[in-house]
Amino acid sequence: MSKSYTAVVTGGSAGIGAEICRQMLDAGYDVISLARRDAEISHPRLRSVKVDLLDAAATEQAGAEIARDHAVTHVIHNAGVIWPHLLPDVTLDELQGLTQIHLGSAISLVQACLPSMRQHQFGRIVLMSSRGALGLQTRTAYSATKAGMIGMARTWALELAPQGITVNVVAPGPIQTDMFYDVIPAGSEREQNIAKGIPVQRLGRADDVARAVMFFSDPANGFVTGQTLYVCGGASIGSITI
Repeated sequence: MSKSYTAVVTGGSAGIGAEICRQMLDAGYDVISLARRDAEISHPRLRSVKVDLLDAAATEQAGAEIARDHAVTHVIHNAGVIWPHLLPDVTLDELQGLTQIHLGSAISLVQACLPSMRQHQFGRIVLMSSRGALGLQTRTAYSATKAGMIGMARTWALELAPQGITVNVVAPGPIQTDMFYDVIPAGSEREQNIAKGIPVQRLGRADDVARAVMFFSDPANGFVTGQTLYVCGGASIGSITI
């Protein structure tokens, strides 16, 4: 790339976030990973910032420090938690926690980086929602907050478009990550049935999702904003049981 771009990637220590970091580094971006652990990859243009995004004050402080030291051009909010429960077992504490990590931390980080984006009349914001935003058993708090990300992104897209800042959403279906296997036993009949229920007949991979993020992140894609791209093998137009 002829210009220098700096991307903040939440949840960049593993899984989809780590793959996003890899692809952005390969494309020439400087990358700052925000996660509870250091990133699993080493690269001269990668910096790890350890923070628990469930902690609103710590997240706000991390965002302020990053914005102070870096001219951030991209915010990729990938971090997330599932915490599955049927309705009778859902707690308001869990709802508040998922609201913080999926919505609150995104607001804090974007607010911190927005002045620089506005000054340069350029920015790319990508939020990681989920196919579960359309509804899924055991996902009351998760689906609610992931659906909230879509509405939030559409609102931001309208507000920020005149300043050259685009805001889009990637919504993955079942992806082979540690978070997925925390809920679905690896190699189980349940995993096989999920794959069979997806129109393309397989589970997704982290690189499938990262490529969608890279599309929205591309500096040349200034005419695409307020959109949600489902990376789900067709599950968003069919049915799926997890």
